[in-house]
Amino acid sequence: MDSYGLLIDFSACIGCKACMKACKEANNLPGDPGDHLSYSDYTVVKQQGDVFYRQMCMHCLTPTCVSVCPVGAMAKSPEGAITYDGSKCFGCRYCMVACPFSIPKYEWNKAVPVVRKCILCYSRIKEGKEPACAWVCPMGATRFGKRDRLLEIAHTRIARWPDRYIDHVFGEQEVGGTSVLMISPIAFSDIGMRNTLPNEPLPNLTWTILRKIPNIVITGGIVVGGVWWVINRRMELEKENSNGKEGKVEK
Repeated sequence: MDSYGLLIDFSACIGCKACMKACKEANNLPGDPGDHLSYSDYTVVKQQGDVFYRQMCMHCLTPTCVSVCPVGAMAKSPEGAITYDGSKCFGCRYCMVACPFSIPKYEWNKAVPVVRKCILCYSRIKEGKEPACAWVCPMGATRFGKRDRLLEIAHTRIARWPDRYIDHVFGEQEVGGTSVLMISPIAFSDIGMRNTLPNEPLPNLTWTILRKIPNIVITGGIVVGGVWWVINRRMELEKENSNGKEGKVEK
C-alpha cells in the first residue's frame, strides 16, 4: 500500500491556526489552542521572525516509539500514520523517552492517564478523507498525499524558487525518513529542529543496544539480590539481638 503523509510549507503559512482548531475538533480535544504541544494540543503553530511554522508528530517511517512499546499500544499503519491504542497502554512512557522529536505527551493531571499525540487523523484517512489540518488550511501550506509525490513537489518548489527556500526537505532522510515533510525559508535549527539526527532509522540503533541488555539485567539482578540479602540478614540479626535483650531478667 502507498504511504501517505503531509507536506508543510512554512513559506506559505500565515499563522491563522486553523489547523490547530480543526485538530482539536477532529480529536475532541478540550480547551483553546495552546502555544506548545501537550496532551490536548497535537499540533501548534509558532513564529520565528516573519516565518510561521508547525510542530507535530513526524510519523517516522521506522518509528522508535513503536519499536520500544512493550504492549503494542503504538503501531505503524500501512498508510503511514502512527496510531495509538490507549486500552493497551500501561503507562511505561518509553515512547516519550525514545521519540527523537519529543512528541508524545502524558496526561499527568488524570487519575487514569494515557499518552497523547497526533495520529494523522487515521480514521479520516481510512474513509478516504484528508487529515483535518490539511483539509482546513486556507493557503495550502499543509498538503496531504502520497509521500513520493509530496517529495517531488517539495524538490520542485525548492528548485523553482531557490531564494524562497533553504535546500533541505526535513523528513526526507532524518531517522530513516518521516511521513511528515517540511520545507522552509529559514534553517530548521533556527526553529528548534535537531540538526544532529542520523539518517539511519533509530530502531536499528536501539536493537544494537538491546542485544546487550540481557547480560546487564542478569548482572544487575545478582547485585540487587545480594544487596537485598545483606540488608535482610542485618534486619534479622538486629531483631534477634533485640529479642535476646528483652528475654533477660535483671537481677
